[in-house]
Amino acid sequence: MMVLGLETSCDETGIAIYDSERGLLGDALYSQVDMHAVYGGVIPELASRDHIRKTLPMIRQLLADKNIAATSIDGIAYTAGPGLIGALLVGAALGRSLAMAWNVPAVGVHHMEGHLLAPMLEANPPEFPFVALLVSGGHTQLVAVKGIGEYTLLGESLDDAAGEAFDKVAKMLGLNYPGGPRVAALATQGTPGRFVFPRPMTNRPGLDFSFSGLKTFVRNTLADLEGAPEGISEQDKADVALAFEEAVVQTLVIKCRRALQDSGLRRLIIAGGVSANTRLRAGLEAMVQAQRSQLFYAQPRFCTDNGAMIAYAGCQRLLAGQREGLAINARPRWPMDTLPSLKSLSGV
Repeated sequence: MMVLGLETSCDETGIAIYDSERGLLGDALYSQVDMHAVYGGVIPELASRDHIRKTLPMIRQLLADKNIAATSIDGIAYTAGPGLIGALLVGAALGRSLAMAWNVPAVGVHHMEGHLLAPMLEANPPEFPFVALLVSGGHTQLVAVKGIGEYTLLGESLDDAAGEAFDKVAKMLGLNYPGGPRVAALATQGTPGRFVFPRPMTNRPGLDFSFSGLKTFVRNTLADLEGAPEGISEQDKADVALAFEEAVVQTLVIKCRRALQDSGLRRLIIAGGVSANTRLRAGLEAMVQAQRSQLFYAQPRFCTDNGAMIAYAGCQRLLAGQREGLAINARPRWPMDTLPSLKSLSGV
């Protein structure tokens, strides 16, 4: 089955074609970062309008570049949520309309399920079951995964997601949007050990996260530095960025180790935009080696929002028989544990 995938949940337009037998045939991505950077963050209305301008031309271009006729497409997958409602509706309306015009089935894909399954696009994909750390601008969750659609939430952030905390700290440091990668870049210039920030909620049982207190700790540290006679220097900012990044990474590592121990599983996958963070990958690699476990993640270009993960996830659900009706549905909020499993869809 050859599936066209559309991702328009936020500020990136992702298009991909995935074939169940030949794998990923092609993908394209357009980022709106430069447009939103002027405003210091994503403007939902501007994001929606840009998706309208870009999505259909990108589909045409990808089909032409890969010499694939529209008549060869067997199904369409689009991100139905969670995300910005206007942006989601662009992909949902276009995906559903193309499916009707081409007389093929369509399926709405859960954005975070797409991220969770992104490591399946790699040459050495993980086998089920495993523990998944979903860590992005909007989500920080630990999930036990028995199969596609068989998800048990182990823990989640009670306030800011890790990526959201990165973005807010970036603003405190005077860094431009997008904040996360800029904080990570600045941290490479930091002095190890100058500041040690708390590792929130690691001294209590459970697998939930909280990053709001850490964010406040950063703000107070910067206020103290700014109040000093010499003021705050660029080196001070780099040292704070490093201490913050180390605190987030070690918190995630501690919770992932606990999740593996509690679940008895030996495979860990990380997915979502923050999973591209090199310090996080290094910390988790060291942890899984000590635990005699395995770590899996997607290549960096498939960690952020992209069409390939949506095409893959949608293909699996279409093969299992899932179909959308004629209604165009988008869900800005959508708990992942409400998704049907492939076993229930196929009647196994």
